[in-house]
Amino acid sequence: MQLKVPAPPPAAADETMQLRIPEGGIPAGSDISADSHNSAISEESDTASTASDTSRTPSRRRRKAPRPSPAARLTAALGPRLAPVLGPYVRRLRPQYPRPGRTGWRRWVPSWRQTLGGFLASLGLSTLFLVVAYAATDIPDNLNTYATQQDNVYFWADGTPMARTGWVQRQAMPLEDVPEDVRWAVLAAENASFYSDPGVSFKGITRALFRTLGAGDTQGGSTITQQYVKNVYLNQDQTLSRKFTEAMIALKLDNKMSKDEILESYLNTSWFGRGTYGIQRAAQAYYGKDVSELNVSEAAFLASLLKGAGLYDPTLSKANHERALERWEWILDRMVAIGKLSPQERAKYRTFPAPLESNPLYDTGEQSDYLVELAAQYAKKNAHISDKEFDLGGYQIYTTFDKNREAQLTDAVTKARKQAEKDHPKAAKTAHFGAASIATDGRILAVYGGPDHRTQGYNESNATTVPAGSAFLPFVYAAGLEHGVRKTRDGDRTPVTGETLYNGDDGVPVTTPEGPYWDRSGRKVAARNDGGRSYGQISLHRALALSVNTPFMQLGMDTGLEKVRATAEAAGLLSSSIGAQVPTLSTGSSTPSAIRMASGYATFAADGVHIEPYSVRRITHNGHKVDLDAPPTRRAMGADTAREVQSALTDAFRAAHPDAAPASAEVAGKVGTTENDTAAWYVGTAKKVATAVVVYRMDLNKSLEPLPLQGLDGTGTDSVAYGIWSRAMSPLG
Repeated sequence: MQLKVPAPPPAAADETMQLRIPEGGIPAGSDISADSHNSAISEESDTASTASDTSRTPSRRRRKAPRPSPAARLTAALGPRLAPVLGPYVRRLRPQYPRPGRTGWRRWVPSWRQTLGGFLASLGLSTLFLVVAYAATDIPDNLNTYATQQDNVYFWADGTPMARTGWVQRQAMPLEDVPEDVRWAVLAAENASFYSDPGVSFKGITRALFRTLGAGDTQGGSTITQQYVKNVYLNQDQTLSRKFTEAMIALKLDNKMSKDEILESYLNTSWFGRGTYGIQRAAQAYYGKDVSELNVSEAAFLASLLKGAGLYDPTLSKANHERALERWEWILDRMVAIGKLSPQERAKYRTFPAPLESNPLYDTGEQSDYLVELAAQYAKKNAHISDKEFDLGGYQIYTTFDKNREAQLTDAVTKARKQAEKDHPKAAKTAHFGAASIATDGRILAVYGGPDHRTQGYNESNATTVPAGSAFLPFVYAAGLEHGVRKTRDGDRTPVTGETLYNGDDGVPVTTPEGPYWDRSGRKVAARNDGGRSYGQISLHRALALSVNTPFMQLGMDTGLEKVRATAEAAGLLSSSIGAQVPTLSTGSSTPSAIRMASGYATFAADGVHIEPYSVRRITHNGHKVDLDAPPTRRAMGADTAREVQSALTDAFRAAHPDAAPASAEVAGKVGTTENDTAAWYVGTAKKVATAVVVYRMDLNKSLEPLPLQGLDGTGTDSVAYGIWSRAMSPLG
């Protein structure tokens, strides 16, 4: 008896997942094995299970397959068409190792087709890479800080360098101001093919590449364009990535800028040692002259410094001197070889052009700093240059300072200071000396600002700290001569001359049209003479010559203190330094600086025409003229008034120092003393130059109040201030 098992109901088949076997069975040799058959059945089961799960969760939707990329679609479309064409060639080029039909080491050597194909592929990829890199490389918008910042250079009146300021010693010069010999000396040394190359040297880059990869260091091979790019856009790192970027920017820059523009920029940004950037600063630092004054021999030496100033500055070592000499000769010979210097001209240069031992542009920290301070203030104000613009540098400031007069004045004060330290050591610790020399046309020729700007920053010649004393009397005299006097409140003014008499006795009360002048404490104000001496009735001319105070205090009241003030200001004194309008104004309560006192006395010597003192005569920026306001000029007083004051000052000089100058010399001057002995002045003129000297004591650690001189001013016959003045103005004849 048989047990019959009912057949299972037919399952719903998924047409997409069924494994179909051909009616004839699985063909012999087919790769489909039992294992793959079982795997297919397993996959079908898993898929059916997944489908079942999906049917149970109808809210879950299938994700769409991602869209193929354009490259994938292009490959799918072109692949079947290109395969029959390129297939045989690809199979030939595809390495087969070991190669069939070869024996020994030849089995591993590529065929010539494979070698050629690899070379062409590498060349194509390299070219593509360079094209992409060139397109992707931009010229940076911002230059390096050191590539734009420059220093400001100050020159003496004779045009020689005086000092420089700024963190970087650089002065840009237009290429047209750089002699052709100088340009070609640099090109011969660094890049003779500059005007014909594309901005890069492929030979040099290759050499540098092999040097870097083979020896582990780097080797130059840069054109001038590449060096300029490195200087202003990149850094000095010796890496392959930096060199590659340098070459790409150089290629672009060569297409953007003219060769002359690149050369000009290179010459203005290259390092030459001694703290200098640019050919102009190098010429000044090594030879003390502008680049326009260099000869071809000097230019050849400067060009050698581009290879490394630390190795070729001959002042640093004997080895440096030998290297510099060898390279200097090579550069000159190279200029002959490229046709930029004739053999005859080359023969003239057989002696090495030894540079200066030190850079003359470094500031000293002493008097030149005071001069720079005055000139910088004047330049910014009168050329309308902002502090920000001025600090970026590039300015050439041609001052009015006379090198010889400055040295003479400084030497005179230095000797007086040393003598004071010897004679009065205690008082000398708080002694101060200020001095200034000004021409009648307003030029500031020399100043003494202090012992050292680094230890005393403020300028003694420009300080308004102590009263002028009796040195102020000429301004009172000029006001009386110019405006006359009024004895009654509503009366007419009466002219005054040098022969007009005034009471010269000591202690004479000062009067007004209404009677005696009373101060705030209720006391009558009286004038005092030095030493309490009385002179009786004395002419104003003689009173000034003998420095008698009492007539001028009364003359100031009769003329009007407002007139005295206006005359002093017109002559050159600053309104901020003028004292209060009380009787002591006439005897020197004002506190002018040495510069302003010299300027005022210069007005007398200039027949009453005052020109504002100025310290800068010309300014250029990178060689281009900068507009500079002219110093104001005005008539401060009539010519007759000025000549009479000058005549009285001449007599004052002769009376005090009868043998100090020849009789024919036009020398005038006057001592200035103060009532409480806090300042000693001497102000005078000779040869159209006025010089003012002041000596005083002040303990800056305690207060700004002047202290008694305690003998520092010398004696009436041997005044310290006059001694400084006479040495600074020598010879007086």
